[in-house]
This record gives sequence, C-alpha cells and structure tokens, in this order.
Amino acid sequence: MFEGGYLGKILRVNLSTREHRVERLKENEVAKLLGARGLAAKAYYDEIGPQVRPFDRANKAILMTGPLTGIRLPSTTKIGLSTKSPETGMYLCSNGGGDFGPQLKFCGFDGLIIEGRADGWTYLLIRDGEVAFGDARPWQGLTTGETLETLKVAMGDRRAAALSIGPAAERLVRFSYVNVDTRAMGRGGAGAVLGSKRLKGIAVVGSGSIPVADPDRVRKIRRAAIEELRETRANHTRYGTPQYIEIINELGCMPTRNFQTAYFEGADKIDAHVMRDEYWVRNFGCYQCPVACGKVCEVKEGPFAGARARTEFETVALLGPNCGVDDYGAIVAANQLCDEIGIDTISAGNAIALTMELYERGLITGEDTDGIEVRFGNAQALVDLVRLIGERRGIGDLLAEGMAHVARERPEWSRYILAVKGLPLAGYDPRGFHGNGLTYGTSSRGACHNVGGWTIRAELQSGQYDRFALKGKGVLVQTIQDNRAYVDSLGLCTVVRGSMDFRDNPQGDALEAVTGYNFTPRLMEIGARIYTLERLILNREGIRRKDDLLPERITGETVPSGPTKGRILTEEMYAVMLDEYYEARGWDEDGVPTPETIRKLGLDELLSLDEN
Repeated sequence: MFEGGYLGKILRVNLSTREHRVERLKENEVAKLLGARGLAAKAYYDEIGPQVRPFDRANKAILMTGPLTGIRLPSTTKIGLSTKSPETGMYLCSNGGGDFGPQLKFCGFDGLIIEGRADGWTYLLIRDGEVAFGDARPWQGLTTGETLETLKVAMGDRRAAALSIGPAAERLVRFSYVNVDTRAMGRGGAGAVLGSKRLKGIAVVGSGSIPVADPDRVRKIRRAAIEELRETRANHTRYGTPQYIEIINELGCMPTRNFQTAYFEGADKIDAHVMRDEYWVRNFGCYQCPVACGKVCEVKEGPFAGARARTEFETVALLGPNCGVDDYGAIVAANQLCDEIGIDTISAGNAIALTMELYERGLITGEDTDGIEVRFGNAQALVDLVRLIGERRGIGDLLAEGMAHVARERPEWSRYILAVKGLPLAGYDPRGFHGNGLTYGTSSRGACHNVGGWTIRAELQSGQYDRFALKGKGVLVQTIQDNRAYVDSLGLCTVVRGSMDFRDNPQGDALEAVTGYNFTPRLMEIGARIYTLERLILNREGIRRKDDLLPERITGETVPSGPTKGRILTEEMYAVMLDEYYEARGWDEDGVPTPETIRKLGLDELLSLDEN
C-alpha cells in the first residue's frame, strides 16, 4: 500500500527481561492515524490502561516516527512519544527534534516501545537493528548533556543520536524531561518515567535508507520549500521564538508575577533585540532544518557570566516576567540549569512564580526556602530555586511533585496555582485573547499552547478574529488542534509546515511523493480522528468537562494593569466557547465523544469499540 516513508517495523524492548523483538507496523492503523503522535496514541490506548500509574512497571514509553521523519525535506526531525504523565497522572503526548527519529528509521524502525523496569541503571545502544544493554550505574548524577556525550562514546560513533535524562529524573521530579540531542520532550514529565525504569539513555545509529516513492519530486519539493522558508521564516532565523516577547507584552498578554497581571514593565530588557545584540552566539538547527530557530546565548559579564543556553519564548516568559525577573543573564543561567538537571522550563517557571507569591504573601518563610529570599524580581533566587527543585530540598521537594500534588497537599494555595489538569499554563495570559483560554482547557495533555492550539496568529496577528470575542472560537481552536495533530503525526516540525502546504486546508503532494499514497485530502479528518482518540483515552481516565475549566485567577480576577486592564475571562464567558467547541467536535456537553462521532471517524472499527 505504501511505497515509501515507512519501514514497516516496530522495535519493542523489555527492560525487565533484557529482551527485544520486532513487530510489524499495521497498515490499517497507518492509513487512519498517519504516524508519530497518532500511532503512539493508538499504542497507548491498547497497552496503557486507566489503572496504570506513571511509575508502575506497566507504564511504557512509546516512541513513534512519522512518514516524513528522516526524509530529505526541511526539518523532518520529529519523533512522537506517549506515556502516562507523572506530572498530570493522565495521558501524555510529546515530541522531540534532533536526530533520534531519523536515526531510528535508518536502523529500520518506525517506532520503539520501552517497557518493564531494569534491575539497575541501564542504557541502550541500537545499531542497525541490533540492541545492546549497558551498565549505567557509573553515570548516575550526570547531566543530560554529559549523558548524551557518554552515550556517543559508548556507541563509538559520533553520528549516533541520543536521548537522555538528568539528575532530576533520577530523583523522579515529576516534570523532568527527556533530552533529545539537546532538544527536549519537555512537558509532562516523560523523563521521570524513564527514571522510574532506571533507563539513563538510549543511543541509536543506522546505515540504512528510507524508501521514497518519487525521489525526483521530493527533491523539487525540497528546493521550493527551502526557498520559501528563507523568506517567510527570516525572523525565526534571526530572532527565533523570542521574537514574540515584544508583541505578547505590548498586547497585554504576558504572564507577569504569577499571572497577577499581564504586562511586564521590564520587557524591553529581555526581548529578542536584547537577546540578539547582547547574548546571541550562534544559531542551532535540527535535522535537515534550513531555519535554525534555536538561539544559543551566552552571558558575557556579571554574576551569571559563562552561563550558556538556548532561550525560547516560553522559557523567557515563564522564567522572566512570570517571576518578575528582567535580567536576561539570570534567565539564561536558570535555563542552563534546567537543561543540565533535565526539567521543563515552563513548569519550573510556574512553580517558582507560585513560590515567590506565597513568600510575598507570608504563606511560606525562609525556613521553607532553604533561607532564600524568593521575592519577585530576585534574579539569584530564580536560579537557586531551580536547584532546590532539582535536588528536592525544602519546598523544592513539594514543588517537584507537580502542581496537581501541590494543590492536593495544600488546597489553601489553589487560588494561586495556574494549571489545567495539573499542567501549568504556558507563556500567554488568556484574559488577553480568549481563544487561548480554550486551548488551555481542551488540550489533550493539560494547559498546553501547542497541542491545545496556537491561536496567537489568528487572534493577535492576522486581524481575522476579535481576540475578545467568544463566538467562533470553538471552531477556530478545533481547526488548529486538528492541524497540529496531523502535523505532529507527519514527523515534521510545525515551524516549516506551511512551506509544504500542510495547512488547515492542506494542499500539495509532498506526502504522495514520499509514500505513494495520497493522504492529503484526508489530513484534517486524520487530525480530528487523532484528537478524538486522545479524548477517548482521557475519558477512560476520568476526564470530563469539569477538568476542562480554567484556573480561578483567570476566571475570577480582572487584569489590574497594562493594555488589557479590566479584562477577565469568567466561567460564564468560557462556557460559551466550550459549548461551541464540544458541538464542533461532536462531543456531548460533558466532553465525551458521541457514538455518532466515533462511527463517523472510524474509531469504532479501529478500536474495536462496542457501540453499547
């Protein structure tokens, strides 16, 4: 059925028995779910039941590539992951860049499923289909970067790609991440899952090739896409994602001091121009990427001199304004420390901002913070608190358990916690553009701006939508989510998707040129199928409408200052959008897909569901 793009094989590795086997990729599932995120969700549905807890031996790390992963097209770098999230306690989808996905395919595999639990700390080496287990006990305490390098040495091949975890995951910090060739599967705590399995890292290298249906056509598409990207993504090449700092702040959507307001007075000290003029060292690009949106920054002077990290918008927003910090050097230093110990910068920024507010309100003291004066704007405290979380010292031990646990342990703090389904909010205040609130509420993994639907372009940049309107936002968010679901399943970075016409109304023949199969007319349907499959998983895990609601601060407090002063997104306002969204999706009023929708999307047959 497929002439290219797929290898037809999945590698399954059991850490408990130190055995592995190869399984066949199911073409009927590929036709309906495409790859990467879609196939990982299906494997999760089949293999990780609602009774499984994140640190159980029965939890698995499911890694899947897409049909474009590793193909010579722009930024075909992505690999998708699904697992039970330690941070939220429910389904998690994530994806990572780097070379790991392409190298896995060069080994002859479309996916890798890790199950069981090693008796002692272990690493894996995968070369052209051969699997070797190694003793990682001497590697305990190594940073993510040190582990990546050590894996390459163990493989004996600098071409090898690798994923690793850091000390935070060893300590089961619930928002620790998986480092993928210095990129990250950041949100939800997948690193802690590997930590619970005593798997320190995996290196992979292959010498094979990926079949392509029409190589000449692929080469032409590649040339045209690169030419377009040089023009349309010039700002990404120069400024990366920090380019959004200025516009988000000027529009009054910047989370500031734990979302107490939405405009940061010191934004001009940490925007993209400051980054480029004072801290930028070089660009970084993933596999086959002509954009190179990663900005390697280095602090050249001051108390944080020598710190070096790639600062993204979300990192700057949550470690900067949300913590009241206008010192770019401190943000770089905190970012570097997060990367070294392996924790998500978004969740870390929210946890630190919460701690700063609690401290300023007198709800905690220096006894809780190991003597650190954790007030908003304290640059050194920002860095010190990252270390406190990573080492699980003082209040850091509680914060390391994630916001859902904090809310259960200290319910009186709930009004200051900004999270949905246990996942903290990203770098946008939805009181400044209401569709963004719906993305947080309905994202398949909690308050996520990516999986939930990046509405910034539609609501803030294009002028097509009134950002404070409620009507129409349900359909808008559904459309963006479905687009993102199929793009995540391609194995393609979302930054470059437009250059190959992978839009809300997908065009072009890139997929047909690679696979020999014309997926394009059905891509949005595939996206809707994936998103509803994920919702069925969440429903099975107990998620309903009550879990799609926004934090109390967003629905109960007006923005006190700045361009969006007086704005609020009340529960009643939010309900208008949520009702429209459920209707557009074909879900009932409690957020459960109807039998008709399940049949329409072919999920009854795919999942062997009983209509009754």
